[in-house]
Amino acid sequence: MAENILIIGGVAAGPKAACRLQRLRPEARITIVDQDNLISYGGCGIPYYVSGDVSDEKELRSTSFHAVRDPLFFENAKGVRVLTRTRATAIDRQGKRVSVTNLDTGLSEELAYDKLVLCTGSSPNRVPIPGSDLPGVFVIGDMHQAIAIKELIAKGKVSRTAVIGGGPIGIEMAESFGDLWGLDTTIIELMPQVLPRIVDPIFAGMLAHHLAGHGIRIFTDEKVQAIRQDGESYLVVTDRREVPADLVVMAVGVRPRSELAREAGLLVGPLGGIVVNNRMQTSDPHIYAAGDCVETNHLVSGKRAQAPFGSLANRQGRVVADNLAGLPSIFPGVVNSFIMKAFEVSIGATGLSLEVAKAEGFDADRVITAQSDRAHFFPTQAIIPLEMVFDRRTRRVLGVQGFGPMGDAVLARLDAAAALIAKGATVEDFINLEMAYAPPFATALDALNTTANVAENSLAGRLRTVAIEEFMAWMDKPGTHPDWLALDIRHPNEAKAFCQAFGERWLAIPYIEVRTRQGEIPYDRTLIIICDAGTRSYEIQCLLDGRGRRDSLVLAGGFNLVRRLPASWWPK
Repeated sequence: MAENILIIGGVAAGPKAACRLQRLRPEARITIVDQDNLISYGGCGIPYYVSGDVSDEKELRSTSFHAVRDPLFFENAKGVRVLTRTRATAIDRQGKRVSVTNLDTGLSEELAYDKLVLCTGSSPNRVPIPGSDLPGVFVIGDMHQAIAIKELIAKGKVSRTAVIGGGPIGIEMAESFGDLWGLDTTIIELMPQVLPRIVDPIFAGMLAHHLAGHGIRIFTDEKVQAIRQDGESYLVVTDRREVPADLVVMAVGVRPRSELAREAGLLVGPLGGIVVNNRMQTSDPHIYAAGDCVETNHLVSGKRAQAPFGSLANRQGRVVADNLAGLPSIFPGVVNSFIMKAFEVSIGATGLSLEVAKAEGFDADRVITAQSDRAHFFPTQAIIPLEMVFDRRTRRVLGVQGFGPMGDAVLARLDAAAALIAKGATVEDFINLEMAYAPPFATALDALNTTANVAENSLAGRLRTVAIEEFMAWMDKPGTHPDWLALDIRHPNEAKAFCQAFGERWLAIPYIEVRTRQGEIPYDRTLIIICDAGTRSYEIQCLLDGRGRRDSLVLAGGFNLVRRLPASWWPK
């Protein structure tokens, strides 16, 4: 007898589960229920619709062959019934029935199921402050909000925008306002950096510096206290200032929509997500759940985690369908891989940041490199700073972060890292990782392999570094380390301005001359060896170590990293 499969939620995981199951079990009667009238859209593409990269909102709801994914499409092409503008209000687990209400007619009914799938997604948070419900204050929760924002801008009613929240969505929205529309845009973030807990401060600093170069103002470590009406515009009031805006976007994270599950007595975790096993099965064996509404397992920390990504929702939906069809399938967990664009650059991470790794109790450390993304002689080569976070005791790699031009360079390294990190790989596994090579795509020794080599040198005690943060602080306030001396081994033309600006704090000896000019290096100073990427600096450190001088530190990432950060001391 054909089973009744009822799916609540029609954006990502729900449609994926429905269509996969229909292919595996064509006889099944599958119904999707969603409270919205727009379904099966690419929610992660909303900022790009606002920016104009995606010209029409229907493109976010269309297939690759340009068919709009509406209820008629699902019924005719997929054999799946869809009820839109229909809200599920209660689950009767014993009777296997779900109460639903049509939001247009107000009529209620009960839908029977043999198996139930909850794909209720997540809700955007609103900061609980006065003025958060004013008409010009938006959250990015669905297509309707995005359409309303774009219409206001297109009608010329917006010249200044304020984005509350410096996470991925906030930054993407700020870029969309500033890029195509040229709007005066400000980001306000409660934490001391953008992308908090996702990337470490150096990578957040590179991103913030790049955004500032495109006219985006960023205020970090500020608490928004209220939003006030100011004529036809608004004032976003923080604990430090007032920011005028014609439109305000709150992008302060999301929370799982798990109320329906909780009211039905299903197990809900401490993060607010529905608890599922690795088969995406809830505490009721007849009910499954997938997407933003569930909690999953973090494969590095071992703790419960939320992972509100459309990519993972689709994977989980497939796992649900497989298990409903009798094909044993599991979703093991996540390493929370992330990447985003910001004007001409990309930034991403996988696994744990150094800050989070230390908080989770790992004996965590890091190395940072700034290598070429492809052969140095290839015309389009560019620098991609990479950070590798690892456990000094077990040598396990805990996370990788990357920053570089838009394109495949950062993505390729993060994807490779994510696959290894999910399997518990060590630094040595990364050293021996085989990467595809040709000069237009990579260096002969890939940037990811090189970063692992640097980590191994650090673990072995052969490489001693100074953190870029400490170096930058010393340049701002020399008195913090009065015995330090910068040994600049770059080309004389690159070092000249620094020698003139900093006098006795800066000594320039070209890399190829250090062996013959060692006598010029004073013995009463701690050497900070500086080159572009750190590679030549490490060689000179090894040379000096061999001559009995172990009073040197290598500037991790070198000036390839420094020049991507804001520096008030940079010679004019």
